[in-house]
Amino acid sequence: MRKESFSRKVFLFFNTLFMICLVVIMVAPYLNIIAKAFNDGKDTAMGGITIFPRVFTLDNFKTLLSDKALPRAAVVSVARVICDVVLTLFVQFSAAYVFTHKDLVGRSGLLMFFMIPAYFGGGLIPRYILYSNTGLLNNFLLYFVPGCFSLYNMIIIRTFINSLPDSLPEAAKLDGASEMQILMKVIMPLSKPIMATIALWTAVGSWSDWTTTMYFFTDKKMYTLQYVLVQILKESQKIQAMISEAALRGEFIDEANIAVTSEAVKSAMILVTTLPIVMVYPFLQKYFIKGVTVGAVKD
Repeated sequence: MRKESFSRKVFLFFNTLFMICLVVIMVAPYLNIIAKAFNDGKDTAMGGITIFPRVFTLDNFKTLLSDKALPRAAVVSVARVICDVVLTLFVQFSAAYVFTHKDLVGRSGLLMFFMIPAYFGGGLIPRYILYSNTGLLNNFLLYFVPGCFSLYNMIIIRTFINSLPDSLPEAAKLDGASEMQILMKVIMPLSKPIMATIALWTAVGSWSDWTTTMYFFTDKKMYTLQYVLVQILKESQKIQAMISEAALRGEFIDEANIAVTSEAVKSAMILVTTLPIVMVYPFLQKYFIKGVTVGAVKD
């Protein structure tokens, strides 16, 4: 076994110390959120919460889960994520595979056509008018059909496909496979890393989005979990504002019966919305790193 030099040991020591500090900086805020989520609301308002709750309680989560619309909203959010991921992967992989063919007629013009909307958006009002005229308002399809194509993701996928050996699709063509069969049976099975990467990006964006519901949905049956949680948070903030205004007017408010605060509810909401992503990411991490590296570097 080769003996490490003194300079190498010094480097490893400071590198390890740096990585530990980096992990602490990244993890500590999330641990603080968890502590506030499980801490009594009135005690949280006093400040000084670190990474451990001082007065343990589940009232913050009870406040969130007390809304009867929450189960339906959770189902809508999960269905939205699944449909969005499946459709996005199919559309973007199909487009990326087409653009790997250098003999595609009008290839440069099509890329330019897709590139212009990526830099210049029409704005919210034209989008609302478009969705209204196409019957997408209060329609579940609105959650995943308009955003199923992304030029950036398509280029990442195309770059990954170009890194695969050319002999594989050529051999499939010699065996009589169609372009769709090559895509589904040859390209996609070899593209698990980039598929996991795009799936994770799409799932996180779809799961976290609540503005789409706010702008384009009035049917409460179509509300997503994130939008319902935002409404609960706003109600909690409104109650706190009413208490503050009453205190300024000199009116007596029995705060002993108020178990939660907006800060505590916000922490519980962050924990609820981020927990699924935190649980899924470790299973996709190895594919995610490989997919981003290969898709962004190789040409």
